Amino acid sequence: MINHLFLKQVSTEEKNLVFKKISMEPKNKQPILTVEDLSLTIDGKKILKDISFSITPEEVLAIIGPNGSGKSMLLKTLVGIHTPTSGNFTWAPNTKVGYLPQRFQVDHYLPMTVEEFLSLKRNPEYSLSEVFSLVKIEKGWRTKNLAHLSSGQLQKILLAWAILDKPEILLFDEPMENVDIAGQESIYRLLHELQETLHVALVIVSHDLNLVYRYADQVLCLNQKMLCYGAPHDELTEHRIKELFDTHALFHHDHDKNHTH
Repeated sequence: MINHLFLKQVSTEEKNLVFKKISMEPKNKQPILTVEDLSLTIDGKKILKDISFSITPEEVLAIIGPNGSGKSMLLKTLVGIHTPTSGNFTWAPNTKVGYLPQRFQVDHYLPMTVEEFLSLKRNPEYSLSEVFSLVKIEKGWRTKNLAHLSSGQLQKILLAWAILDKPEILLFDEPMENVDIAGQESIYRLLHELQETLHVALVIVSHDLNLVYRYADQVLCLNQKMLCYGAPHDELTEHRIKELFDTHALFHHDHDKNHTH
């Protein structure tokens, strides 16, 4: 449960980089994913209600909300694990989707190396050497047993698995769970680099508002229903965060008053 949230003050230089990125985005891109009034009920319990949003190529969407708000269930619905009770979602034709679940349990008695695991991927578009280079996997990892990897190392291997077939969009369900602070920053930087290098769209479920503000083009605030959707610097106000998490949040927003939307 989140008891305390802190969003640091973002410098004008950082903010200008965000605005520059937004202003340079090509206009009139066709969405690769469109979600319309999506609702989900499981065993009589309402999980999601009337969720609508879209994602265009190379866009970064962050999904935030308290525990139990339906974030993971939304991603599972988008990859076909659950079927919407009402509403719908539409992927653009031939869209390849990479998905990293919130938890991936490795049997400690499973004698499988990193290289053996990645070789199980069907019809990969990248060679193992190429994907190792892309996700910055050290050569020594190839022969490591999966069960002997740290949480951060395992996340990199799962990321490698997700991009082996050159997806147009990657869905990450809280990729930083059980990863230390240094590892989290490293993985977020890597995701940002991959997004720019491979020109993929990203959907990231996260509790880290600082990183949401730094890397996301759009933010979706979710607590079963949609409480906000738009640019982080517009939507992540102190009032909105308190409403979303129902807790006291420290929020410092150094808004560039000279910027016009």
